[in-house]
Amino acid sequence: MQGTTVRRAGLVVAVATALTGLAACTSPDSSDGPGQKEDRAAHRRSLAALRSAERATERAESARVESTTTMGSLMSMTADGTLGWSDGVTGTLTITYTGGTMADTMRRLGTTSMEARYLPDAYYARMGAKFAEQTGGKHWIRYAYNDLGALTGGSGSQLGDRMRSTTPNQSVKLLLSSGDVRKVGQETVRGRSATHWSGTVTAADIADAGLRKQLTEAGVTTETVDIWVDQRDLLVKKVEKARMTTGLMTQTAHYADYGVAVRAERPPESDTGDFEDLMRKRTGKP
Repeated sequence: MQGTTVRRAGLVVAVATALTGLAACTSPDSSDGPGQKEDRAAHRRSLAALRSAERATERAESARVESTTTMGSLMSMTADGTLGWSDGVTGTLTITYTGGTMADTMRRLGTTSMEARYLPDAYYARMGAKFAEQTGGKHWIRYAYNDLGALTGGSGSQLGDRMRSTTPNQSVKLLLSSGDVRKVGQETVRGRSATHWSGTVTAADIADAGLRKQLTEAGVTTETVDIWVDQRDLLVKKVEKARMTTGLMTQTAHYADYGVAVRAERPPESDTGDFEDLMRKRTGKP
């Protein structure tokens, strides 16, 4: 039973950590309001402003991230740390499971919190002492992005893509694909003035093939996206909500300290087990 719990935890941690950075936040349910449809000139101005935000956020190359995520009854969790994206995704996050079946699984392993380290070729999850007792004394699981194809249902490549595209400007790219993107107005986010943009994204209308594939493989047909951009054209908050095959996904993220130094050291090989080996034991394959 304990071995099954360990393997199940390894599998679900792969899914959960893949989704931590990408899906960001939720747009509040609201009617169109008095603005209604913009004319073409206003729509072009909106797209120009969003492209400026996309470029500025990408050039910043790193930021401090705080996020909360809920995925149906599977899990609710928080994440806090720094991420960089100048050469693939790098960074370190502390992830805490606060509810759902994932929290129950982690609780049986003696902890509901773990450290995740993102490197360009793989990410590592530190699972704690009780987990190590059942995996030959190794505290870390290594998830090579290419190995995630071992996940059932063909979703492994999607998870790898999500991990490698976990940057704040992903939500800006989504919003640029929205046919009803609109400027909501000026608001204050954690004491800073920011412009609030909102829109609905349909997967079939997304020009970016990679983003379209990610949403389609997750069973998403429509997603609501809200972002808040400060006076430097940097994303300070984003919200996404979508119904996936696993249930309703809601995630909110705040970004700060753009340009912060990011460190993500590869854990010692002697203290690291490989996700592929866990999957092999799970399926009974040699």
